Amino acid sequence: MPVLRPRPLAPLLLFSLVPIASWFVIRPLLEPLPSIPALYSSIGFSIFAFLATIYLVPALGPTFVKAGLSGKDLLKFYDNLGLVAASIYVLSLILFIPFAFSMPIMEQAHGKKPQEGITVVEFPHYQLSVYLSSLLSLLVATILGFLDDVFDIRWRHKLPIPIIASIPLLMVYYAERGNTNVVVPLPLRFIFGTLINLGPLYYVYMSLLSTFSTNSINILAGINGSEVSQALIIALSVILNDLLYLPWPIGFHLPLHLLGNKTELEFGGVWSAGMAYGSRELVERHLFSLYFMLPMVAVCVGFMYHNWYVYPARVFPGDTLCYVTGMAFAVVGIQAHFSKTLLLFFMPQIFNFLLSCPQLFGLVPCPRHRVPRLDKDTNLLYPSQAKFSSSPPKLTIIVLRLFSALGLTELTVDPSTGAIINATNLTILNFFLLRLGPMSEKRLVQVLMCAQVAGSIFAFFIRYGLAWLVYDGDRR
Repeated sequence: MPVLRPRPLAPLLLFSLVPIASWFVIRPLLEPLPSIPALYSSIGFSIFAFLATIYLVPALGPTFVKAGLSGKDLLKFYDNLGLVAASIYVLSLILFIPFAFSMPIMEQAHGKKPQEGITVVEFPHYQLSVYLSSLLSLLVATILGFLDDVFDIRWRHKLPIPIIASIPLLMVYYAERGNTNVVVPLPLRFIFGTLINLGPLYYVYMSLLSTFSTNSINILAGINGSEVSQALIIALSVILNDLLYLPWPIGFHLPLHLLGNKTELEFGGVWSAGMAYGSRELVERHLFSLYFMLPMVAVCVGFMYHNWYVYPARVFPGDTLCYVTGMAFAVVGIQAHFSKTLLLFFMPQIFNFLLSCPQLFGLVPCPRHRVPRLDKDTNLLYPSQAKFSSSPPKLTIIVLRLFSALGLTELTVDPSTGAIINATNLTILNFFLLRLGPMSEKRLVQVLMCAQVAGSIFAFFIRYGLAWLVYDGDRR
């Protein structure tokens, strides 16, 4: 198969965005000081991360090919250029540290008026320790993801990898005596009360969250652009959710009474506005989330240009980028304390996981790769199949018959015995092909992206339109 050359990039992109990024980075140093100064620097470093990704990924491609870290298309089985994108992402977060934690100290030292955002009267040791532990977890995820790409670790051994990566995060959370209380839903309060302290179970929940967010992206992979598009849309959804909690000078209302909600959501003003309801702590939490999500979006857009926008793909993300993006979502969900909202943005991934359970837990044969089948004559994708070497157990037959009745899978039955001999692999990609018919790889990714966007819209509807049914108050 001939080697595809990377698509040339216009020099205008570099020359136009570098001054813009530089201005955002140094803007907090100029008078008058902006509100939330570190956010400007985060935007600037994110633009630099985008430029680094879009230019360095094709530039370093031959080096990875020479080292044997390459795969074939279509569909890919071995790949690793996600290491470049993951490294750029982590490096941008490291370079941002002085702007997030030195700027407030300088303001206090010079007696300047405190600005909105992270403002302190002494060095923010707690915030820095949380930030560094999150960075350490991302670094561990990068290393473990790279090892997975190199050694092609089997699924049963992959599952604990995110738990290992989350250890620095959990240890610092424990050392800083992080909150382990959860608000009890209204229907259960007559049993448990308003708050319940989960204690060690909360740490189990956080480790499971990191495992799910990482593996759910990795398991919904196999076609060009699927991994990065998922991460991009989820990150944009998290950013939009974070922006609702920041103090904005322009006010507006959301008419939630039309949905049956008794309260109104107001945005705008200064500290008394937005979903933070005057809470400086909430603003700081969502600023923390923005600092991790903005460069994530930048890196994903830059990488997606080579992985999906340009067809056929020039690069593949590998497990490395999947691990890092999943761990980044776990970090912001845990540290910013909106894990339930985060899980709402994973609706397609939750559906894919539930659909995959019969194969993941051994009821249905699970091949090494469950990617759709390519018809080389038409260049279209068809649902791939799992084959039964013998008559399946009764429980398997019941599950598959139920899934077939729901239109989730298609069964092939032996006409003479009536036994199930084949079933389409239980993934959301095969489900789309089963319900919508054969389609090209690029078209299938577009369908997946539409499903991800629809899931995020529905998540916002649940979070801010229906949450009052199970939680009272301002539901922060």
